[in-house]
Amino acid sequence: MIHVESLTKIFRTHVKQPGLLNSMKSLFHREYTEFIAADSVTFSIEEGALVGMLGANGAGKTTTLKMLSGLLHPSSGNATVMGYVPWERHNDFRRNFSLVLGQRNQLWWDLPAGDSFLLNKEMYRIADHDYNKRLNEMAERLDIADKLHVQVRKLSLGERMKCELIGALLHYPKVVFLDEPTIGLDIVAQHSLREFIAEFNREQGTTIILTSHYMDDIEALCKRVILMDEGKIQFDGALSGLVDRFSGEKILTIVIDHEVGPEDIPNSEYVSEIGKDHITFKVPKSEIAKITSHFLAHFSVRDITISEMPVEEVIREIFSGKNIDASS
Repeated sequence: MIHVESLTKIFRTHVKQPGLLNSMKSLFHREYTEFIAADSVTFSIEEGALVGMLGANGAGKTTTLKMLSGLLHPSSGNATVMGYVPWERHNDFRRNFSLVLGQRNQLWWDLPAGDSFLLNKEMYRIADHDYNKRLNEMAERLDIADKLHVQVRKLSLGERMKCELIGALLHYPKVVFLDEPTIGLDIVAQHSLREFIAEFNREQGTTIILTSHYMDDIEALCKRVILMDEGKIQFDGALSGLVDRFSGEKILTIVIDHEVGPEDIPNSEYVSEIGKDHITFKVPKSEIAKITSHFLAHFSVRDITISEMPVEEVIREIFSGKNIDASS
């Protein structure tokens, strides 16, 4: 459904030093700086997949989605979405995809959302029966049926985002790009949108790329993730594989019969928590056997648990550069 090969986008920006003299100089001799927003991005996505795209601010996620939606022309590389080259903006392509930007509005600010939906109905030539059925189902699922005739500017952020999502999906697109759809929303609104997106993907077989800063979004919706950093793809695979590849540590929890002090604990530099009946380590895999052996030999141990690092913690370390060069 989506195929991307060596997609690159370079932004060229005019640089001018402050002052009148420098302004005059820039009229005759301009200096430019280049920023590579997307660097040889390559991946393929099968029809009906729901893929998460992770990355810090400036990693290249939104730039990639804008190229795949045809809003930006790449500096080099190739891409097809549903068999079409996105930036050629073929009518059949535009009728069958949607782009939802969490910080941008597509609805008319001073009109009720219902009026914008009617405009979408005419633009996408949705039959009356299909339009009414789809709108009613979506509004009921998102618990927003009583807000469709309220001016958009009077809606809460969560209500507005739900309406944005309905407007983007009314024509049942084959491909949807969701860029930070839950940004700024409270926990209840986030959960509601996640459930709706998962159901829509499952029932309609829509191909979805989701970018988010919230790991709850990715963990709840996406089996596959694409991790970007500085415009490049650093990882593309199963979410569980992200932990295996980039985390050299595990969480080791030892439950004991009595409380111990820091002075009784070996490898105390790895301790992340000390409780009345347990000690938790964030420890390199190579140290697990040594620590567990020590506790088994010197303490009355009731339980030992070894678990993977939380995905959110792994992502945080990757973004900080700690594990970005880890090998698979």
